[in-house]
Amino acid sequence: MSRDVADPSEPTELEIPEAEEDLEDLALTEDYALNPEFVDMVVDAADRGDAERLRELLGALHPADVADLMGFLSADYREEVLAHLDPEALAEILSELDTEIREEVLETVAPATLAKALEELDSDDAADVVDDLEADKRAQVLAAMPEVERAAIETSLAYGDETAGRLMQREVVAAPQFWTVGQAIDHFRREGDELPELFFDVYVIDPSYKPVGAAPVSHLLRSRRDIPLAQIMEPVTEIPVDMDQEEVAYIFDKYHLISAPVVEPGGRLVGQITVDDIVGVIHEESEEDILALAGVSDAGRNADIADMVRSRLPWLMINTVTASVSASVIHAFEGEIAKLVTLAMLMPIVASLGGSAGTQTLAVAVRALASRELSAYNAVRTVGREILVGVLNGLALAAITGTVIFFLFHDARLSLTFGMALVANFFMAGLAGALVPLALDRMGRDPAVSSAVFVTFTTDFTGFFSFLGLAALILL
Repeated sequence: MSRDVADPSEPTELEIPEAEEDLEDLALTEDYALNPEFVDMVVDAADRGDAERLRELLGALHPADVADLMGFLSADYREEVLAHLDPEALAEILSELDTEIREEVLETVAPATLAKALEELDSDDAADVVDDLEADKRAQVLAAMPEVERAAIETSLAYGDETAGRLMQREVVAAPQFWTVGQAIDHFRREGDELPELFFDVYVIDPSYKPVGAAPVSHLLRSRRDIPLAQIMEPVTEIPVDMDQEEVAYIFDKYHLISAPVVEPGGRLVGQITVDDIVGVIHEESEEDILALAGVSDAGRNADIADMVRSRLPWLMINTVTASVSASVIHAFEGEIAKLVTLAMLMPIVASLGGSAGTQTLAVAVRALASRELSAYNAVRTVGREILVGVLNGLALAAITGTVIFFLFHDARLSLTFGMALVANFFMAGLAGALVPLALDRMGRDPAVSSAVFVTFTTDFTGFFSFLGLAALILL
């Protein structure tokens, strides 16, 4: 990284605002993306070794925007930025960083500094960061932390990946059911430093520390001091500690939850999950499904090239096999193609249009499965609807393309052959697009990962076979 100091006699290309308000306006575009000019200003300050200016620029950004900034910088510039962050700011930024960048950043931060930063985070975010550390450094960081924080992180890490136990924060606000509103408020004020930074519900517990209800903070503030908590509490939806995070997200969405208690197998309260955690899970799961639908597992801007090749190559190899099988249909009809070369020009159109229709149906089916709208109960109706839509679209396109083919080649039989093949392929596109993900889901496989390969194979095979087969019967 260059460290040349700019010549003050030379004009600078960057208009550098002085007021912090101007910096905030310049930092982001209208759609909240990081402004390239602002990134240039950060790089310029780092190149000039202007620590004061760098701190000023970073101070104008939200931690999430600083995390975004790190993604645009090289490793050397990231190290320079890290040196000007206090532990509290570093903590918030670490929890916002992309996984690949965070792993790289964590290697450069001293264990003692990292330990202080983690103390500023909730236990769930701290555990998420610690999980990215190498074993040796993880031991050093945990050894440098206070016993209470260390125990909370170690307990969280003991739960499986992508479970409620790993997602939850152990800091909760709980009160016995015989307390009144006044007793609860007075206690919370006395113990203010021990409470979570943000909470929405006070969990009402019995003597065995099992949640029997929850008193929303809004109800607590509106109630008289002498009213027992048991009178204002609402039923709670308990989350088992070993529940998959995708299932947790579904429950939050279905029941419109803001927070929910997490319980051990015996029912004892061990933590809580809040809606801000669920937003991240929903984003993560939807991103995984979108990438998996294309057979891609990692498309981050800092993804390792070798990992990207390994994740994509197997599906491309499978697709090579299925494409070869489809091509064998062409070989079987090579005599017919030789007699009427026009078939070679038209048959890819039939396959391509069917593939597009199959992809449309597949996307709808995978989304319906993910949102629990599609199950064995309504599978027949859903598949039937998709087949009907496919056939109707096929008929409409057959009429349009058949007319065009007639005017181009002046052959009514060729137009009829093309239209019939198109309708047949659209029928199979609707059938396969709905049935393949359903079948994979029933087999316990992720329908988003491999459905596209099989649906594309079906539409290619059907497209080639139906068009060439009909041409052999009708035209030749």
